[in-house]
Amino acid sequence: MKSWLVYLPILLPLLGAALGLLVRKYHRLQVGLTVVFILAALVCSLGMLYTVATTGQPVVFQLGAWPAPAGITLIGDYLSALMVVMSQIVLAAGILYATGCRDKCVHYPAFYPLFLTLATGLTGALLTGDLFNLFVFAELMVISGAVLTAVSDDRFGVEAAYKYFYISLLASMFLLLGCGALYAAYGTLNMADLGVQIAANPEHPLSGLALVFLLAFFMVKSAVVPFHFWQPDFHTAAPTPVHAVLSSVVVKLGVYGFIRMTTLLFPTRAPEINLLLVVLGCFGVLLGGLGATGTYDAKRMLAYSTLGQIGFILVGIGWGSPVALAAALVYAFNHSLIKSAMLMLAGAIASRAPVKSAAFKVVVGVGKSSPYAGVLFFLGGIALAGLPPTNGFISKLVLFQSGLQAQAYIPLIVIASASIITFIYIIRSFMKIWWEALPISKKTKPTGDLLIVPTILIGLCLALGVWAQPLVKLAQDTAAWLGQPMLYIQAVLGG
Repeated sequence: MKSWLVYLPILLPLLGAALGLLVRKYHRLQVGLTVVFILAALVCSLGMLYTVATTGQPVVFQLGAWPAPAGITLIGDYLSALMVVMSQIVLAAGILYATGCRDKCVHYPAFYPLFLTLATGLTGALLTGDLFNLFVFAELMVISGAVLTAVSDDRFGVEAAYKYFYISLLASMFLLLGCGALYAAYGTLNMADLGVQIAANPEHPLSGLALVFLLAFFMVKSAVVPFHFWQPDFHTAAPTPVHAVLSSVVVKLGVYGFIRMTTLLFPTRAPEINLLLVVLGCFGVLLGGLGATGTYDAKRMLAYSTLGQIGFILVGIGWGSPVALAAALVYAFNHSLIKSAMLMLAGAIASRAPVKSAAFKVVVGVGKSSPYAGVLFFLGGIALAGLPPTNGFISKLVLFQSGLQAQAYIPLIVIASASIITFIYIIRSFMKIWWEALPISKKTKPTGDLLIVPTILIGLCLALGVWAQPLVKLAQDTAAWLGQPMLYIQAVLGG
């Protein structure tokens, strides 16, 4: 098996960050190296996913040749490979968008190296095979994200970065306490070995405590209700290319964690976890939708929207069937493309406003100077609302089918109502930016952020709406793999 396919997606961004710091005085060279390394990492990730999908076997690498569970394991199975490809597509898009962004912060010597360390942290967290190294990679991601937000042109960037850092510090404490409880109870933090040990002794007194701590950690990472309060401030203040990554793929780390918990670590507790996820998901879709409808800023609206969209995914995970898990994965992948594109478009419009801001009172009528951006925003909006012929329609179609199969009629009514709310706030923002007249006292800037990257992402949204079968099939194969946790365990531990 090509084990290099599982460590290069982590190593290449980290190496690119180090080289970027060495050439920090040569901005164009630094940008070029950053683009090359993130695209090379994406190619390796695609190769890993192709290998897993064609062979049906995960790609496993034991660091230092130490066998698991004593050593550190990197594993690209169906779930982690799919989510790494999803993440690195958006990370690459964010970096490419930054090359055509008008923000001052993208010219800081540390901006691109920090972006690559963010990519390293997220990729490593998805590919690691043990919980302590999940903590290490998550901390790398937090530090990078906090600094990238602090250097934002937005005057609230530093405040938002402090909020994120301290909330993440609390989440890290939850994860460390969970790791400590699991290690005290079972003597291991390797996830495959934990799957065996917990199944053999699920009633250990520390097991339930560890479950609570891990749930709290992943809820903070995905800004799940009631741990959502920090998310709109933090994501709104971040630079547009960073915001596009934070609100689309970084929040998916929690989604990944919930799936691992219910299918590998705590399958005997899955019914209780699933019920909690369905309840919190329903609250999330309503709170996120209503928050997006009532907010005053386009980027903040999309940040609130992420709360709601994560709720849709949690409901799918909570239903728990293979069809529902596949629906959740399709939804997560498609949402990442849609949301990153929408945030880039909001940032592009803000860059043309008289004062760089995405507040509706500032950008009203600004879109008239860029009708092409309006077309892209409208297509992204109908994708977010789940209308054909976009990938958002496929996401909600598969999710609703899984809900009907589960006979979960009350959650279905809730998420159907939230879909209508989504359409309302998207149309409201479109009307304000592209339909209302620009005030006579205001003049738009002649140029703004380039629209090449959001064009590509919206094109992918349409392509995955028209030709959805490959992604749906891959998600179904992933759900089937997740239903057989012993395959993961055997791949890591042998035997």
